[in-house]
Amino acid sequence: MAVQTGLGEPRGPWFVSPELDPDGRGRWDVPGSEREAARRGWRRRLLSAAAVVALSTVSGAAAGTWAADRDAPGPSAASAAPVPAELVTAAEKTVPGVVSVMVGGSSGASASGSGFAIDNEQHIVTNDHILSRGGSGPVTVETSDGRRFTAEVVGREPGSDLAVLRVPASARLAALPLAKPNSTRVGEPVLAVGSPLGLAGTVTAGIVSALNRQVRIGNGRHTAVQTDASINPGNSGGPLVNARGEVVGVNTAIATIDGNGSIGIGFAIPIDQVQQTADTIIGRGG
Repeated sequence: MAVQTGLGEPRGPWFVSPELDPDGRGRWDVPGSEREAARRGWRRRLLSAAAVVALSTVSGAAAGTWAADRDAPGPSAASAAPVPAELVTAAEKTVPGVVSVMVGGSSGASASGSGFAIDNEQHIVTNDHILSRGGSGPVTVETSDGRRFTAEVVGREPGSDLAVLRVPASARLAALPLAKPNSTRVGEPVLAVGSPLGLAGTVTAGIVSALNRQVRIGNGRHTAVQTDASINPGNSGGPLVNARGEVVGVNTAIATIDGNGSIGIGFAIPIDQVQQTADTIIGRGG
């Protein structure tokens, strides 16, 4: 069987949305709500077996490979939205500030994801679940131009599923600008930037599908930005940016059907929450 190297299995720790039954079957309604009772039947069928999955890539026996001749292809991702010219400029500005994050021992990374520079002191924001899945091994980041640096873990906040790393000044990462709180609007175009399935510097386009979406990620329930930009395992910790190149959120999880990857429903932690948590971690660490 022909095998193409370089692509990791789309796996990650599973998380169940509070709007889903514990077994993953669809129920996007509040229990006991008469107003939604009539909608439950078709929503159960539509969202049967759906779940929210964190986006770190976890290595295993099949890690680092992707079968080119799989017997049954999974569901295709949602069609990409048309890309305004401004997004081309936004991508050019964003990619240099985004890194791949790898956690593991000398035999190779046991977990990987993405991150981005948040200030000129070379602090990098990423998802805590990447570090959790990687265990106690060293943390390495790889820049968009292929340089690698050992990263210091400044601090972690599992409840927010966020962590802050720091690399040497020689990395010279360009800090990404952050969007103003409450400035994100439903329907505006966005880019997801990161390393899905180990493919560093990947940029995908979509729109903001919804705001204030309640999902359960990490140790609790979070308010998230929903997007249809294609994001997959390995995108964890990477930025979701608007047409001005401002970070509106940290890509953290996706809804999947039977674990088959992106179906066009992704979730990002809003940037105001990210900035608050990062400032607290950096203050505590320094």
